[in-house]
Amino acid sequence: MASETRPFLKMNGLGNDFVVWDARVDPLRLSPEVVARLGDRETGIGFDQMITVERSSFGVDAFMRIHNQNGGEVSACGNATRCIGRLLMEEAGKDLVTIETAAGLLHAFDAEGPHTVTVDMGKPSLEWDQIPLAEEFADTRAIELQIGPIDDPVLHTPAAVSMGNPHAIFWVDDVEGYELERFGPLLELHPIFPEGANISLAHIFDEDQIRVKVWERGVGLTLACGTAACAVGVAAARDSKTGRKTTIHLPGGPIGIEWRESDDHVLMTGLTEVEFEGEVDFETLSWRKTGAGDTSTEAEAAS
Repeated sequence: MASETRPFLKMNGLGNDFVVWDARVDPLRLSPEVVARLGDRETGIGFDQMITVERSSFGVDAFMRIHNQNGGEVSACGNATRCIGRLLMEEAGKDLVTIETAAGLLHAFDAEGPHTVTVDMGKPSLEWDQIPLAEEFADTRAIELQIGPIDDPVLHTPAAVSMGNPHAIFWVDDVEGYELERFGPLLELHPIFPEGANISLAHIFDEDQIRVKVWERGVGLTLACGTAACAVGVAAARDSKTGRKTTIHLPGGPIGIEWRESDDHVLMTGLTEVEFEGEVDFETLSWRKTGAGDTSTEAEAAS
């Protein structure tokens, strides 16, 4: 790539953080190697996903391209959809926008509270070949998968759900009682998941209240994963562990999930944040901050 400096936004949804590029006028495609270098938290900007906002081929508000921290492109990211929805709504002065993704068209709309956005994530996929799994399971509420000794497995029989990307949910008594940083990489790449999987530990600690810890495919341990929150909410309601409205408590904060009975669509509601503005020099891959985010803006407004 020729020498070029491009502005970006650093955003997060409950700590699940992103670098966002506006490529609607000036297209931008980065190699996986460059994405991974920029995503490195020691030597680069550091992020869970890189988001490129592009023109939509369907004529909707925008197309959202998603790369994980390791440079691989993926189809869905719920928290990023909320963040991009916020930007597009603020830009257009609308309270509803439609975002094209590789997983389909998603609708984001303004919710109650500052910087709070709801996204209609569409219907979950629950059939084994849609998730996908490598072999047939008649019931994906609890598939045959375990890790550890056969007679005393550490984790076993997860639920499997796709929210545009594959998820495995293990029900446990304590999400901190397992070394997810150790088991996550093994489970993510288990042969039962031909496209890999996001791995969640979930504990129902009160009525419709679920604590969740996530190993995100291509990222690792994350403060929040929107599609995992959706998948957990669906898996819990599907197995009659909760109702169809749940609060998912992630390390980065709570997120509201509703698996709407009328059409089986999953609605996800939570906070978004602009952390700062910045720019990258693509010749050297050096970067710098150029502007403040929400915290500074709100502090100035309060003073």
